[in-house]
Amino acid sequence: MLHLYRLRERERFQQIRREGKTRDDRLVVLVCLHNELLYSRFGFSASRRVGKAVVRNRARRLMRESARLQIFQIHPGWDIVFIARSALARATFWQVDASCRKLLGQAGLLYDTPIPSLPAAALSPDTGESSC
Repeated sequence: MLHLYRLRERERFQQIRREGKTRDDRLVVLVCLHNELLYSRFGFSASRRVGKAVVRNRARRLMRESARLQIFQIHPGWDIVFIARSALARATFWQVDASCRKLLGQAGLLYDTPIPSLPAAALSPDTGESSC
């Protein structure tokens, strides 16, 4: 996921937790708050209750990958924080992905019809060379 789409500031995380709307299930808690940008940003959190550092890092990676795969289906203009629950430590990627999709849908953040993702060439910086 590009750094442009990442939330990193502690103060913004706290504001989203205080003022945002929350959805949760067995594996993940989703908190979202509208921002004034033309794109959505994502933050990922896993507390020590989830497990030791290796387990917490894996939990954040799984949630990050799920968000990356859905980024073009999510409405722009939102700050979204995914928080791992302790059950996520034993979950597969497919379970985490299904959980994240479900929560995004419940929060009304997904487009009704999937938007086809852009080809990788469209996302890479222009080198000035033609592909023809």
